[in-house]
Amino acid sequence: MRVYFYCFILALVLVACSKPSDSPAEAKNEEQNIPGEDFVWQTESFTDIGILRYQVPGFEKLNLQQKKLVYYLSQAGLAGRDIIYDQNYRHNLTIRRALEEIIKNYKGDRNSKDWNGLMIYAKRVWFANGIHHHYSMDKFVPRFSQDYLLSLLKESNTSLPDEVIEVIFDPVVDNKKVNLDPGKGLVKGSAVNFYDPDITEAEVDAYYASIADTSDEPISTGLNSKVVRGEDGKLKEKVYSANGMYGSAIKEIIKWLEKAVTVAENEAQGNALKILIEYYQTGDLKKWDDYNIAWVQATEGDIDYINGFVEVYNDPKGYKGSYENIVEITDFEASAQMKVLADNAQWFEDNSTIDDKHKKENVVGVSYKVVAVAGEAGDASPATPIGVNLPNANWIRAKHGSKSVSLGNIIAAYDNASGPGMLKEFAHDEEEIERTEKYGAKADKLGTALHEVIGHASGKLEEGVGTPKQTLKSYASTLEEARADIVALYFIMDPKIVELGVLPSLDAAKAEYDGYISNGLMKQLRRIELGKDIEESHMRNRQLISAWVYEKGQADNVVEKVVRDGKTYFNINDYDKLRGLFGQLLNELQRIKSQGDYEAGKALVENYGVKVDQVLHKEVLDRTAKLNIPAYLGFINPELVPEKDANGEITDIKVTYPDDFTKQMLYYAEKFSFLPDYN
Repeated sequence: MRVYFYCFILALVLVACSKPSDSPAEAKNEEQNIPGEDFVWQTESFTDIGILRYQVPGFEKLNLQQKKLVYYLSQAGLAGRDIIYDQNYRHNLTIRRALEEIIKNYKGDRNSKDWNGLMIYAKRVWFANGIHHHYSMDKFVPRFSQDYLLSLLKESNTSLPDEVIEVIFDPVVDNKKVNLDPGKGLVKGSAVNFYDPDITEAEVDAYYASIADTSDEPISTGLNSKVVRGEDGKLKEKVYSANGMYGSAIKEIIKWLEKAVTVAENEAQGNALKILIEYYQTGDLKKWDDYNIAWVQATEGDIDYINGFVEVYNDPKGYKGSYENIVEITDFEASAQMKVLADNAQWFEDNSTIDDKHKKENVVGVSYKVVAVAGEAGDASPATPIGVNLPNANWIRAKHGSKSVSLGNIIAAYDNASGPGMLKEFAHDEEEIERTEKYGAKADKLGTALHEVIGHASGKLEEGVGTPKQTLKSYASTLEEARADIVALYFIMDPKIVELGVLPSLDAAKAEYDGYISNGLMKQLRRIELGKDIEESHMRNRQLISAWVYEKGQADNVVEKVVRDGKTYFNINDYDKLRGLFGQLLNELQRIKSQGDYEAGKALVENYGVKVDQVLHKEVLDRTAKLNIPAYLGFINPELVPEKDANGEITDIKVTYPDDFTKQMLYYAEKFSFLPDYN
């Protein structure tokens, strides 16, 4: 489970477009590779995207063994980079590679409007790991003609099949990466490459029903495979493994993981890595469970990581894990400040508003750390979460616990690149602005921690109830994120939070309430096109919560809609009553999960999380357009550069900070391409 940055208050927009070079480590000047007061946080923007950089504080304090571990784990992650492209859409690798060949080899005019359109399209593909928007899931519309593309292909000695060219320019073919509208067919209506194109949702349901694991410790059925139709017409799975699907990339991942084992910080960490290697070698999902248990229990050391087929947001059926990698260095000072949440997890569970029968009697093994990201790949890059709680298997969490992390340096990069534009545009009054400026950043970080540490770790299923992906189906991700958010919202206003010393006062919690309601009902609408429904699970979750409490609180005017000078604002009149409404919704969301109540879950999402007030939507788009602020942010990764002696042995590893997104993408394509175009 993960949480994303959604404050959308970036105000500085720097536009740049540079000619690619051979290495992403090259910078315009030496100072840009040295973090300091003049560190450039944002390098460019295009369409709705802003490109940032992040620093890696603490890396220089690691010993050589630890630096090697970070380096090997980062290389392992990048080795699987091609996988996420292929998972997102079957033609993605073909299209990406053709674009890269054009950009490297085209000798013609690189200053024309058409060329600029081609570059924007390529950058969007790199940012989204494919030709569909990473959030809206809509296919990108090229800002150049088909004839222009054909001329570029010819002049750069590059080819694309006619079918693929049709895909790029036809607005109908495979136009949605993930379709969550049941009326359009969740499987056939989605372009993701987890199922053969001719397979229907009914067939997928029947197949997985026939192999369902109904034990008390069920494996994550379907997590690491593609469902295909065999020669006999029956469905079967192509498993991701060293000798199976994606084998050539997975073997590279294993190579670097084996190096990581040799420099593990301790035995528990090394053993977990060995089991992960066995899992990649075999594709055995029982090994995946074994690995997750070992990983959760490996809590000592300064370095940690996420690697594997993890989150299922990109699968409309909620089975298939997208490849991702995050390498982390513990921020011990910041972690110590928030450790108190994990230490008091049982208090939060006992004092929750959920029914006693849905509470865990013994919340076990919740570990929480603030970390500095040292490298990301796959589904975590370039667009990254700011918090993660894993593993996702409910029974492992219940019996063995979970790890929660906040990506501190990612949050810091957002903060350093931000400004007051969105806040001042949508805040109801000066009191709200002053409170947010004073407490907003701290409250946001605590909200993330509560979401990950307490939210995802809370509650239990009733006996005999299947996993959420089985019972709640396509609504499972939205409802789980809503449940974790509502836990955070309910408890951030509890006096216990001040008593624990993680917030200075409950006035700070009000800043979180102000921001959440404003974002859920208005600000996040800038991320979708006028006239469209909300598709992405996290956005649905935030509108669901905000719209539900707005409606339920109307009798007491808890949240008031204010129109002033033609602009709409939402003002919270009673924070205590709002907290009470959050508590009511928390009880219902947990009941839905615990009982597997599909119809109630569907009603909540469809009635509150999907449809958009079109008049308000247009107003939000008009107001935000004037601010010239990117709706989405992502990152250029730092580069870890080994220094070697005459014998080729690594003597040190330095961190450099590339400043050109295009250069890094071309470098990655050259160094980390291990899959064929079609798999």
